[in-house]
Amino acid sequence: MKLVFATHNPNKLREIQQLVPSTIQLISLDGIGCMTEIAETSNTLEGNARIKADFVTDTYQLPCFADDTGLLVDSLNGEPGVFSARYAGSKNNAEANMDKLLAKMTGQENRNAHFKTVIALNLNGETHLFEGKIDGTITTKKNGINGFGYDPIFAPNGYEQTFAELPLSVKNEISHRAQAFKKLIAYLKTINVAR
Repeated sequence: MKLVFATHNPNKLREIQQLVPSTIQLISLDGIGCMTEIAETSNTLEGNARIKADFVTDTYQLPCFADDTGLLVDSLNGEPGVFSARYAGSKNNAEANMDKLLAKMTGQENRNAHFKTVIALNLNGETHLFEGKIDGTITTKKNGINGFGYDPIFAPNGYEQTFAELPLSVKNEISHRAQAFKKLIAYLKTINVAR
C-alpha cells in the first residue's frame, strides 16, 4: 500500500520510516511532486494536521496522513504550542526557536513541558486522529546533536539525556511522535491494510 506522509522534512520521514511495516510504502510530499508549502492556519494541532492531510487528499486523490507537533511549556502557559516550528519567526529556524525559548525560561524554576503530536489519517473517505504525548523538562542549555527541532533542550521524564543525546532507537520507542504513529499503525492493521 502506498501512503503519503504530508511532510517535506527528511528528518521526520527518516524517523518514521524506521517504524513502518514493510507492507506500507511511505511517500513524502516531494515524492508526489507537491512543492506547495501548506499553510497551517488552525489554532490547534489537530486542526493543522487535518489541513495538511485534506490538502493532499483533495489535490492528489491519495490516502494520506499528516502530523502536527507542539512543545508546550507549563510556565509559559503552553507556549510555543502550535507555533513551535515558527516560534522565533516564519523561517522555521530550530536554533532561533530554542534560543528564544531558553531566553524566556531564564530564571524559571518550573521547567516542566510536554511534546504532543496529533496525526490525521485520510483513508477510504474517513478521517481518523491519533495522539501521542511525552512529559519532560526544558534544560538550561542545548545538549546533543541527534534529532531535530527542540530535541537538544528537551529531556524526557526518566532520562538524564535530551532527545538529541538519546539514540534514535530509544527516541523511537518513547517519543510523542512514535506513540501517535504506533496508534496509526495499530489502526491500519485492524483494517487489514498493513498485513
